[in-house]
Amino acid sequence: MNLKTQSSFAKSVDSGKLYLVPTPIGNLDDMTFRAIKTLKAVDLIAAEDTRHTQQLLNHFEIENKKISFHEHNTQERIPLLVDKLKNGENIAQVSDAGMPSISDPGKELVRACIDADIPVIPLPGANAGLTALIASGLAPQPFYFYGFLKRKKNEQIDELKNLNHLKSTFIIYESPYRLKKTLSNMCEVLGNSRQAVVCRELTKKFEEFNRGKLSELLNWATENTPRGEFLIIVDGNSEDVNDNENDTFLTEMSINEQVDYFISKDMKTNDAIKKVAKMHGVKKQEIYNLYHQI
Repeated sequence: MNLKTQSSFAKSVDSGKLYLVPTPIGNLDDMTFRAIKTLKAVDLIAAEDTRHTQQLLNHFEIENKKISFHEHNTQERIPLLVDKLKNGENIAQVSDAGMPSISDPGKELVRACIDADIPVIPLPGANAGLTALIASGLAPQPFYFYGFLKRKKNEQIDELKNLNHLKSTFIIYESPYRLKKTLSNMCEVLGNSRQAVVCRELTKKFEEFNRGKLSELLNWATENTPRGEFLIIVDGNSEDVNDNENDTFLTEMSINEQVDYFISKDMKTNDAIKKVAKMHGVKKQEIYNLYHQI
């Protein structure tokens, strides 16, 4: 991508602006003054769920027009919204809770606006991952935000094998219906003694933090009925990870997964490709072509 410079508030911009507006993750008092002011000022609000967003708008006496924008109508809506922005309309995009684009719709619209030279202006605000992290008691930096794991067990196990080698604290979002299974898979891959925190209902009346070993948290999830929205924050791997080519976890991976693994350890892509090529005794170009699907 060629270099582009965005001057967010330049008066010379002819198009409208896309504002990314965070909304409270539970407690409505977490709405910022700037977010309220922006939602009142824009021409249109693109909402993940218009009915849910209407409750927020009613609370702050905001009467602006809304349009639905969610994962099932993204491709249909983007051209419409981009045209409106090109015609000078200002649009605010909101998800049901927290930051747009973080495990929610938004990133495709942002990309389309950048390609069309439309300013994209982010507002600061509520974020479940960071809110939980600073109260977790685990190392807040460096940290790795992963979001939702895949649902199928074999795919989730593969993801956890990659995450197992991170030395940084990592953050997972999870549904109450899958919490027990995910914690069980974590115990299987990461070990029972890894320190972690399970948080639920952040900023709400029943906000709760459960801190302990993964095995203890699995017992808690087994003995209780998980309710609400959950995050799992896991301590980084403090042990030295052996990258020997004969390690079981590496030999079970595909070529592309091996390259991605070394990249996840802060290795440059070309260096990771070179290392995998050496592991398999083949030329670097062969792995390069396979990885880049050439």
